[in-house]
Amino acid sequence: MADRSFHIAMYPWFALGHITPYVHMANKLAERGHKISFFLPPKTQHKVEAFNLHPHLITFIPITVPHVKGLPLGAETTNDVPFPLHPLIMTAMDLTKPDIEAYLRELKPNFVFYDFTCWLPALTRKLGIKSVVYCIISSGTIGYLLSPARKTLEKGMIGSDFLEPPEGFPSSSIKLRTHEAQALAAVTTMDYGSGLSFVERQLMSLSDCYIIGFKTCREIEGPYGEYIGSQFGKPVIFAGPVVPNPPKIALEKQWEKLLSKFQPKTMIFCAFGSECVLKKDQFQELVLGLELTGLPFLVALKPPMGAKIIESALPEGFQERLKGRGILHGGWVPQQLILRHRSVGYFVTHCGSGSLAEAMVSDCQLVLLPHVGDQIINARLMARDLKIGVEVEKGDEDGVFTKYDVCKAVKTVMDHDNELGNEVRTNHAKWKEFLLKPGLENSYMDDFVKQLHALV
Repeated sequence: MADRSFHIAMYPWFALGHITPYVHMANKLAERGHKISFFLPPKTQHKVEAFNLHPHLITFIPITVPHVKGLPLGAETTNDVPFPLHPLIMTAMDLTKPDIEAYLRELKPNFVFYDFTCWLPALTRKLGIKSVVYCIISSGTIGYLLSPARKTLEKGMIGSDFLEPPEGFPSSSIKLRTHEAQALAAVTTMDYGSGLSFVERQLMSLSDCYIIGFKTCREIEGPYGEYIGSQFGKPVIFAGPVVPNPPKIALEKQWEKLLSKFQPKTMIFCAFGSECVLKKDQFQELVLGLELTGLPFLVALKPPMGAKIIESALPEGFQERLKGRGILHGGWVPQQLILRHRSVGYFVTHCGSGSLAEAMVSDCQLVLLPHVGDQIINARLMARDLKIGVEVEKGDEDGVFTKYDVCKAVKTVMDHDNELGNEVRTNHAKWKEFLLKPGLENSYMDDFVKQLHALV
């Protein structure tokens, strides 16, 4: 087997923030001659097809998403529905089990990479296939929230439990605010499809798999990955940074024309992924805070709650004041290309793992504004462990930020006389150089593949 390629099936959670990193991983494996069968919802295929750099080895296989009562007709991914309906997407994904089994029997892959479909390990064992939990969520997040040491299934979980790390958790500066701990406890214990709570589903996935893989480096998250391995009694392998390849397409002319009006490294780019929807008052505080910086900015966000278009939610007089300096866009933008544009110098991010992977290898200084779930712990890893960004301050109890908090965070990373600003700029440059170091990613991927070979 060591001299031959192998065949991997992939079935990530039906969220673009999971599907896209799986496609990046598929590319890295296909570069080494391995065959990938990639299961995904039909309408999602066109959104990621352009990222498939090896179509002769990576085959997208559309999986019909069964309709579940309560889901809008045609809904396939978390991008199609608000957060409270995500469990119904999970239920629909669970209902695809017969189709997945039929495909696996036909394709006979060596491995299946998955994350949320906790029923896959039992199925793959029956078929003689090895199951790999390939985690998009950071090992720090999984270790902090889902460690068996918390005994969540036996004792339950309330917000105050998350104010302290679990027993044996590596020494870290990860600390949660009161409102974050309460929100994470609620999400962790909520029903997340088919009558299973989120924590039950994740503990099953991690306990029943053959091996756990993380999209990160030992140098960044090594202690957290090792902690998870010891907690679940599983081998843990690191795939390295899996830095997305630079897009082969150029920025569209409309974006190039808009961005090129501004001086190099002066523009703020603010984007919160494909799912985040802010409350209207927080959306207004955000854009007013960007206005206060005095810099030009591009805001690419979904319209806030209660608004159909982004313009209708803007503060009074905002558009008139910012004409020519503030660009607002309520749809999808080519984030990776915008981060690489010469005019863009600052990135206000929600701290999704995909966005951070792109940001860490850009020259943009990072302002961190997490909202839910793993974004919160990602922000602490970036701001406190690695010290490569500045987090926007929020109220401890209510999680509310003001325009002054936004402006202060941006000004900190701008200010060359600010000690913290200088520290994060220096550290960001150091980590960017490390992540792009010739041979680093190949070394990690070669070792990842070698460890998979050893299992077959």
